[in-house]
Amino acid sequence: MTESGKPILYSYFRSSCSWRVRIALALKSIDYDTMPINLIKDGGQQFSEEFQALNPMKQVPALKIDGITISQSLAIIEYLEEIQPTPQLLPQDPKKRARVRMISNLIAGGIQPLQNLSVLKQVGQENQLTWAQKTINSGFNALEQILQSTAGKYCVGDEVSMADLCLVPQVANAESAPEK
Repeated sequence: MTESGKPILYSYFRSSCSWRVRIALALKSIDYDTMPINLIKDGGQQFSEEFQALNPMKQVPALKIDGITISQSLAIIEYLEEIQPTPQLLPQDPKKRARVRMISNLIAGGIQPLQNLSVLKQVGQENQLTWAQKTINSGFNALEQILQSTAGKYCVGDEVSMADLCLVPQVANAESAPEK
């Protein structure tokens, strides 16, 4: 926590995981400070000893709040939901709540990680674009099938949910992926 007692979000401006947490903080009107962690500069600031002490996975985001540090965007969003329940990002109805979690996990676990810098480095420079496009297309095709039965105005019904917080940055990421 900062001297002011505000939460601190360790974040990278281009990180879709950090973006979904920033959306949740904004929707819930939670004031916070940002500690930028540049994933490229200096070989990746996430590899510093100081940051590894906060998050051994060496990934953003990490949120220092209420005397604890939470990593993993969905865990952060669920914690924010519990301490600041309005606006509600997880529906009361158990079936809708399960659908929100399913869609959130599909994006956060099935599409987005396969485009992380660490994965793309393993794929090799010459294969990165093809890999990213295949991952996005496969994930979005599955997502579109799911949304046919869950969507209203938003991913699940007519209220913004955690699923939408995951979808928005992923769509922006897909739109910014260069075409062949």
